[in-house]
Order: sequence, then C-alpha cells, then structure tokens
Amino acid sequence: MFFIVLLVFFGLLFLVAELVLLPGVSIGAILALVSYGGAIYIAFRDYGPLAGGIVVAVVLVLSFVATVVSLRSKTWRRFSLKQKVDSSVMPEPVQQSVRVGDTGMTVSRLAPMGKVEIGGKIYEAKSMDSYIDPRREVEVVGFENFNIIVRKHIK
Repeated sequence: MFFIVLLVFFGLLFLVAELVLLPGVSIGAILALVSYGGAIYIAFRDYGPLAGGIVVAVVLVLSFVATVVSLRSKTWRRFSLKQKVDSSVMPEPVQQSVRVGDTGMTVSRLAPMGKVEIGGKIYEAKSMDSYIDPRREVEVVGFENFNIIVRKHIK
C-alpha cells in the first residue's frame, strides 16, 4: 500500500510541475500519467477491484484539487515579489535637459559622433557637418534617439 501512496504522491508532484514549471513540455504530464497508471495497476492487481476503484477516485480528486490550487493566482502570490521596481535602464531623454539652440563645446572630435559639453554635462552628439574638432563651439539643432544633433556655432 505504501508504494501505491508513493506513486500517487509522485504523480501529483509531476502534475504540479507540469502545470507550473514546465507548461507545454509534457514531460511532467507523461511522468504523472505513468505514476498514476502504476498506482492504479498495482491497486487492482494486489488489492482487488474495490481498492483499485478507490485509488482511481482518489487520483481523480487529488489531481483536480492540485490543478485548481496550482492555477489560482492567490496560491502563488505568497511567493511573488511584492516590492515595486521603479528604476529603469532607459536614460532620461536629453530633450528634458537640452533645448534646440543651446550652445556647448566639443570634448572630443565629432567624426561624425563624439562628446559635447552642454550646460556642464557631457552628452553623446552627432555632427550635422562633416567633422568638428575638439574645443569648438557647437549649437544644438535637433535630437535623434538619445543623441544630440549639433553643428558648428555661427556667431
């Protein structure tokens, strides 16, 4: 009888693993069916039709309960992260701190990409003109993704 209980327990374990951890893979479902089938076969063979019928009923009820409990969101809420994550990997858009018409100084050569200093902060910039040497004054003319588009400042 212990072996039957053990097979039913492992069948439940494999069923829950299939539902929660391995959905769509079917390995857990196949192992659960093999465990259940083995338990039912042994019960019918060793203990007769009454015990076999009881094992079938127990397997059906336990499988239904395990499925319902496994798929309820309330069950897994205990294990889920409740802390709110408000950080992001996206840098703040440069449009919030730099405006078209602002002027700055090139830190590195813009060929056509490089670094510029605008308002005391260093940004990645792209030159509208061909190349701009370091320590030249530039003017912001637009934005592209997270880059600033600049050109040589004309006084």
